Amino acid sequence: MGQFADSAGKKGGEFYTPRGVVRMMVRLVKPTPGMRVYDPCSGSGGMLIHAKEYIDEHGLDSRDLTLAGQETAGTTWAVSKMNMILHGVLNADLENEDTLADPRHLEDGELARFDRVLTNPPFSLNYSAADMRHPERFKYGYAPETGKKADLMFAQHVLAVLTPDGIGATVMPHGVLFRGGKEKDIREGIIKDDRLEAVIGLAPNLFYGTGIPACVLVLRGTDPRPAERRRKVLFINADREFTAGRAQNYLDPQHAEKIVAAYQEYRDIPGFARVVDVEELRANDFNLNIRRYVDNTPPPEPQDVRAHLHGGVPKAEVAARAGLFEAFGVDPAVLFAERDADYHDFLPEGWRATAERIPALAAPTEERLRRAFAEWWTRHSKRLVELPDTRKVMEVRAELLDSFVTELLPLKVLDRFELAGIVAAWWGEAQYDIKTLGLNGFEGVVEGWLTTIESVFQLDEEEVEYWDKQKLAAEKRKARDHRVVPALIPDYLAELEEAEAAYAELNAQYKAATAKPSEEDEEADEPDESAEDRLSEDELKDLKARTTAARKKVGALEDHFLPRLRMAVGALDADARRDLVIGVLRSQLTSRLESRTATARRLAEAAFRTWADKYAVTLRDLEAQREAAAARLENYLKELGYA
Repeated sequence: MGQFADSAGKKGGEFYTPRGVVRMMVRLVKPTPGMRVYDPCSGSGGMLIHAKEYIDEHGLDSRDLTLAGQETAGTTWAVSKMNMILHGVLNADLENEDTLADPRHLEDGELARFDRVLTNPPFSLNYSAADMRHPERFKYGYAPETGKKADLMFAQHVLAVLTPDGIGATVMPHGVLFRGGKEKDIREGIIKDDRLEAVIGLAPNLFYGTGIPACVLVLRGTDPRPAERRRKVLFINADREFTAGRAQNYLDPQHAEKIVAAYQEYRDIPGFARVVDVEELRANDFNLNIRRYVDNTPPPEPQDVRAHLHGGVPKAEVAARAGLFEAFGVDPAVLFAERDADYHDFLPEGWRATAERIPALAAPTEERLRRAFAEWWTRHSKRLVELPDTRKVMEVRAELLDSFVTELLPLKVLDRFELAGIVAAWWGEAQYDIKTLGLNGFEGVVEGWLTTIESVFQLDEEEVEYWDKQKLAAEKRKARDHRVVPALIPDYLAELEEAEAAYAELNAQYKAATAKPSEEDEEADEPDESAEDRLSEDELKDLKARTTAARKKVGALEDHFLPRLRMAVGALDADARRDLVIGVLRSQLTSRLESRTATARRLAEAAFRTWADKYAVTLRDLEAQREAAAARLENYLKELGYA
């Protein structure tokens, strides 16, 4: 479905919500067994399927979960029926009709009520209030019928079908947060009735069909909310939480983890989340513009005029960024020489030499972090080893995430959101392997890896034509780069790499020797190469033969890839399979930790280089350079007789 949505472009948004957003929304509402879950704009059914999978992943029974949805597009509705069957959901109640005009889920003529509602309605539609069934849904008023402002009508439908203790999450465009007129009256009514629990701003370009940023509204039933949340709204500004893609941005597990944790804690987090009292919202005329309450705009880079004129680095600026260095055990003062009470100087070795020493200064702290990680893995990886027996997949996830944060946070290299994000991203990468481990044990995981790799190399001619040769070659390289391959056949990979390097070198030599001279070369008075450099006919034939032989050697080795891999897998006993799987999972998590640590260190290096860019060369230096250049120019002009 995701691949098809990619190819469908703008129309993909009509039936498909990105999986990262769906999983995050399901975690916000936390469905449990026995609940009734509903999506009034169900598209291909992803929200409902993930609600079921959320329960399954927690080791609970989803068989008594009621799933219901309604979709206006007949083709998309048919796809959703097939999607449910393919995911083993045979009892979903999916209706085909316009939800605003004619809601189909009724009980005794009244709207059916649901414990959880998850939806991503189409943005910015017009609608007609005439002949609209069940107008009691819209107790807070009607949005303008024209001007493409039906969004809050969908939100009111969600509120109308929630049970008293129900929770809903709906995607909305940002316009519903601040537009005036009738939409402002609707917002005011919802807030005064304490039905709005949270407003979560998402990054731009996450959704198919629109590049504008969207938000998620978390809505509640009519029952009073917990006392600590009553008459309050949580604002989360997550517009920087995304991974940039070529044509689209992505909400990855580490971003969802931060959003869900902030929602569950329901407290202020500087630059990310803030709990706002209804009275403040009233004072702002019920304008819910997220940046009004949580502004995450970076502060402007300070510019010290005295330092620009006379040199030196302001101690106040260094103190403001000290945390970046102290996280790696580096005292910023050692990077500078003392100038006076308010300013540092760069060291006599020069700022570039100092900048190059920062990684070495940070190395001891990074090594302590690696040791702490190794100790943590030794203690807690046994939960993964036990997974085929316990099958408590989500309990293991929770324990690994919590213990990882608890044990590595005291080192103060990374904050708790960064640490939690590392585990969340790793789990997202490895989740299907871990689920397979719980269901089929270590043998199932290894066989799954082998099957995945084999499938790429066993495409028939029709499939190869569909894939495109370049894409297929890329997929084969990706399959050979699977982490299990170097763990099983490192000698083969070294041999293949050596053969490929030899062929690349010979092929480059042959192409250079047989290349036709350009027009410029032919017109030049002298040839580009001397007679001694040109190959004789026999030498050229020999080079061609060696290039051909090198290419055949590479091809032969590539043909041996699958047999060598199968042989290595077949030689594994139970203990070896367990060690292999645990080793691959550890390697994946280690890569995540190392990458995030390096990113944090580069922030410190970048801060130092920014000071150098600003203050290493003073205005006096620039004036002196200008005067020297002017003097040289004057001399040149005199020599030429122009002055």
